[in-house]
Amino acid sequence: MERVAPHGDPPPRRRVAPWADGVFAALTHGAAWLTLALLVAIIVSLFIGAAPSIREFGLGFLWSKDWDPVQGKFGGLVMIYGTLMTSFIALLIAVPVSFGIAIFLTELSPKWLKRPLGIAVELLAAVPSIVYGMWGLLVFGPILSQYVQQPLQGAFGGVPVLGALFSGPPVGIGILSAGIILAIMVIPFIAATMRDVFDVTPPMLKESAYGLGSTTWEVVWRVVLPYTKTGVVGGIMLGLGRALGETMAVTFVIGNFNQLDSLSLFEAANSITSALANEFAEASEGLHQASLIYLGLILFMITFVVLACSRLLLMRLKRGEGSRT
Repeated sequence: MERVAPHGDPPPRRRVAPWADGVFAALTHGAAWLTLALLVAIIVSLFIGAAPSIREFGLGFLWSKDWDPVQGKFGGLVMIYGTLMTSFIALLIAVPVSFGIAIFLTELSPKWLKRPLGIAVELLAAVPSIVYGMWGLLVFGPILSQYVQQPLQGAFGGVPVLGALFSGPPVGIGILSAGIILAIMVIPFIAATMRDVFDVTPPMLKESAYGLGSTTWEVVWRVVLPYTKTGVVGGIMLGLGRALGETMAVTFVIGNFNQLDSLSLFEAANSITSALANEFAEASEGLHQASLIYLGLILFMITFVVLACSRLLLMRLKRGEGSRT
């Protein structure tokens, strides 16, 4: 007997293709397993390619400063230090700037400026990295040398710790220059992500806080950030991933120097990505090529550790939030 829809309700729809749900589920499962399979394949290929270097140098590769293809001596400390230091400088600059941009766009900006400024910030992400590198080498480097590096050396040259930190030739290239260029490159990603997650905060929560007399900073710190902390951390991790994996811009401005004479921010250095870009095409088979692949494996592990730490941080924040309530 055919069911009759109640008065005013549309008639019930019949499932035309009941097998469609099964096909859709199979496709989504296949996409997920394909991603995992590709990840495992990348890890295995990196281990196979780096095996000669792993057998020859072992974990000592991580803290060895030697990089001499002629004598067959390889160590990754210089590249690892350059990668971590430039990424740290980039986040140190980009996170507060991105936070300020996101807060201004969501809480303080007038309506006529909000959309044009948001589009302008997002357009920075569309600039090719090689353009950032050329601009950093030809335009930003001389400005940094004349108006930042030389005054810092003149002001802190005799201070014990800061003098060593700002020592070296003020030529506009090096770790500090690469870190600033990376900061400019990752600001659009972090700022756009923060702005989007700040926008999803329920207006009722913010209006209630304003109604109780809270300032804009108190609303952001006590309402917006707790509600969107997962998205904020995700945006920061997105920027950190971009900074760790950036190649061409860093290659232009870091100096590509495979020695670690001092810990000065003005010294020319190298990073994992720039070393791969400069040497992999001309590397001979054997230890040289295997050592470069070993560097790629180390970069992969650094990224994995960073993502794992971010997940642990989020889990700890959630547990702390539950204990406070």
